[in-house]
Amino acid sequence: MLRTMFKKTYTLIDTKYKGQPKQEPSIPKGLWRKCRMCGQTVYGEDVKNNFYICPKCGGYFRVHAYRRIELVADAGTFEEWNQEMEFVNPLNFPEYEEKAAAAREKTRLNEAVVTGRCRINGEETALGVCDARFLMSSMGHIVGEKITRMVERATREKLPVVLFACSGGARMQEGCVSLMQMAKTSGALKRHHESGQLFVSVLTDPTTGGVTASFAMLGDVILAEPGALIGFAGPRVIQQTIGQKLPEGFQRAEFLLEHGFIDKIVSREEMKEVLGKILEMHHGQEDKTRQFLDRFGGNRVDDGRCAEEEAYRWAKAEPNTSGEMEKHRCPEAKTESSRKGREKAWDHVLLSRKSDRLTALDYIETIFDDFIEFHGDRFYGDDGAIVGGIARFYGIPVTVIGQQKGKNTKDNIKRNFGMPLPEGYRKALRLMKQAEDFGRPVICFVDTPGAFCGIEAEERGQGEAIARNLFQLSDLKVPVLSIIIGEGGSGGALAMAVANEVWMLEHAVYSVLSPEGFASILWKDSKKADQASEVMKMTAQDLLELHIIDDVIPELLPACEDVKEEIGEEIRNRLFKFLIKYENMTEEEITAQRYERFRNI
Repeated sequence: MLRTMFKKTYTLIDTKYKGQPKQEPSIPKGLWRKCRMCGQTVYGEDVKNNFYICPKCGGYFRVHAYRRIELVADAGTFEEWNQEMEFVNPLNFPEYEEKAAAAREKTRLNEAVVTGRCRINGEETALGVCDARFLMSSMGHIVGEKITRMVERATREKLPVVLFACSGGARMQEGCVSLMQMAKTSGALKRHHESGQLFVSVLTDPTTGGVTASFAMLGDVILAEPGALIGFAGPRVIQQTIGQKLPEGFQRAEFLLEHGFIDKIVSREEMKEVLGKILEMHHGQEDKTRQFLDRFGGNRVDDGRCAEEEAYRWAKAEPNTSGEMEKHRCPEAKTESSRKGREKAWDHVLLSRKSDRLTALDYIETIFDDFIEFHGDRFYGDDGAIVGGIARFYGIPVTVIGQQKGKNTKDNIKRNFGMPLPEGYRKALRLMKQAEDFGRPVICFVDTPGAFCGIEAEERGQGEAIARNLFQLSDLKVPVLSIIIGEGGSGGALAMAVANEVWMLEHAVYSVLSPEGFASILWKDSKKADQASEVMKMTAQDLLELHIIDDVIPELLPACEDVKEEIGEEIRNRLFKFLIKYENMTEEEITAQRYERFRNI
């Protein structure tokens, strides 16, 4: 249609001005946009309707502050704070005032950040958005002051903070005054954190320098847009300093995810939905738990229905149907295991290692709602052998963590065959401590042959990482449940099993070492692994009798896809009672119970 329009325009020009020089048609400013990724010119309206993403290559256009607010805030809910602040030139830097005035004229902004309050999918939050058009969103006194005031007000009013970072770093024209904003904003966020409020940092292109080294990397949850440049020193500076060519994708969001520094990469189209879920899961944990306990604290509701059934309908806001009554029946209605005889221990070992055995992610998907996976240990990397994040269980936000094996060769390589590295244990501990900060119960799924043993694991402190988990888990102030779903190998399993209760699936195993390793050490013959498994007392029934574990979950068939729903239901019903029991306890009672549990072994 546009081509036809331009063709007609040229025809009219030729007819009216025949014999005279042709003149270019007038195209309204902003009608077309040039993508900085692919270099192609695209229709501006198409860009706007596509969340400011190039419809040809998928490249992200940088978004102005108020446009960003339109994308994430519920319509009509944004109330701006500290819109106008007086310009300062603390060093009397030449021509600084003129540059700032020109930026204000061009952007119609008072400074490089817009702050205020809004709702995101109905969840109230303080919101800050940096704008790269204003002196590359460098952080001077006013930027630091606006962010600090926003965080302080959010602390007073008990609001979470969502902050979209974008910056070239510290503002050079303000020297050390700019540097001090790093400390000021970080200090305000520390107080906000200590007050129990959530901070979500969203890293956009580019986030560098002093902003990266302060508020941008301090989020309880750190998200990033795809392909965003994120780093302390810029890539050109690094390359000039070390004289080496940088690897492809260096300092991009995907690079940071791989190296453990961000929780999740979120596309612009999904950003509002993801932020809304994260905010909702962190809002009013005590109120949700109290409401749950007030309604379902007993075993049965008034009309005699199973409390689990009623909780399911309440959490889902779905009507009562006979189908749901059957699907979510009481644990008492389930049949016991049909196993007639007691298998040999080695049979359990082989079943626990089967390639089609259900994994942690299978159970998470079956038992919980709205799982959002978080990544990284914030120190070194993201270990695929450990998965974790937040989810809902009957409406209650919980933290779920699992040791994850693969289901094929490619997946097993990605998951390191379920053998965690130090960064995996540090990721798990980070998520557990985050759960403690926000009062969420922790549910762990244990399934590992053991912690990975190798040069890189030792270099990065495998022993220290496991020891740190045992140390911190011993007095975590929220309920912790660990379920051994497959192999429970040595300290690698124990690092996620210092819990108030430890359960095992019927065909899972839990031991100080693999039977092969045990036989090699004691009998100098790994082929005697089957004999070793008998004397090691590593089956669920053995460990229940030794009071090492607290419950055995029956497997009518060995845990596989065919019985995923049935086993998931069994765990769900038991977990329901676990939460009622421990959520009625104080923090002191929870930590004392866990200590005494291990003290008495």
